[in-house]
Amino acid sequence: MRAIVIRTRDDNIREKVLVPDWPAPGPPHTNQVKIKTLYSGITNGTERNQLHKGNYAPGDHLLPMPTGYQTVGRVIETGPDTQLLQLGDHIFIGKSTGGHLDYIVVAEYDLLIKLPDAVDLSETAIYGMAAVALNTIRNTDPKIGEKLLVVGAGCVGQVAAQFAALQGARVTICDIDDRRLDIARKVGAAEQALNVEGDGWAAQIADESFDAVLDFAGVPGMEEKLILAMKTGGQVLFIAGRDRVNYPFNLAQRRLITVKQNSHFYVDDLENLARLHARGRIDLTSLVQDVVAAEEAQRIYDTLRDRPNDLLGTVFSW
Repeated sequence: MRAIVIRTRDDNIREKVLVPDWPAPGPPHTNQVKIKTLYSGITNGTERNQLHKGNYAPGDHLLPMPTGYQTVGRVIETGPDTQLLQLGDHIFIGKSTGGHLDYIVVAEYDLLIKLPDAVDLSETAIYGMAAVALNTIRNTDPKIGEKLLVVGAGCVGQVAAQFAALQGARVTICDIDDRRLDIARKVGAAEQALNVEGDGWAAQIADESFDAVLDFAGVPGMEEKLILAMKTGGQVLFIAGRDRVNYPFNLAQRRLITVKQNSHFYVDDLENLARLHARGRIDLTSLVQDVVAAEEAQRIYDTLRDRPNDLLGTVFSW
């Protein structure tokens, strides 16, 4: 079967390519189901981290291997003990051992949901990133009128801004990419969308301005700036991958800050996301910029590795 796998080239640079002969899974057992993949979404931050041998990338000795956790498919076979799913159901799988594959076998109680009829299936292929955003906002628990700074206007940051606004928060989103900021302005969840390239942060992000700062960018060395932007007693959430977090202890102590590292996402995050998406409360249409054939994988991943800002929501059609 076809699969998009990460591998190392002869020059020691990693790439992700479509291969035609990856081993196919066997039939489902017990309460497992087998799906035919319809769409799979790129997880920009995680998959770029893997291409650059980052802090949560698989080691060279494990390659080649398929990776990914945003898969949308149709159930084509069920195991004898399956109770919740049936043939023809469309499901989203967030299982990290799945990925960009023609076929996947997964237990029905795993990290997955049956998708409602009222959603665009290609958009649900970024539910993994959107669910991380929802889980982040649940962890932040913003109150009506509180000011939140969302750092990074990629898919996760954009959806987090939307969920925070639904909670009644006053959201500012910032980035160094005007195209992404224009999308945020079009969606309208954030009250401000600021370009902080160069001196833009110092000019526009005042000290002690925000009740919470949500860092989806993961830029090394930004920790002190994030803390300075917080009000006394505020909180900072580190979501993007880092090797380590560094900030002056005395600064944080004076501000009485709360530091959180956000987790992944859970089934109830997916269920609530799907409910709100089906009701039109969350805009994913603006974020899915490219729906391309799986055969274009190498071009897309070369772009993700070398020019990541050229991509936003990218979905493979199978």
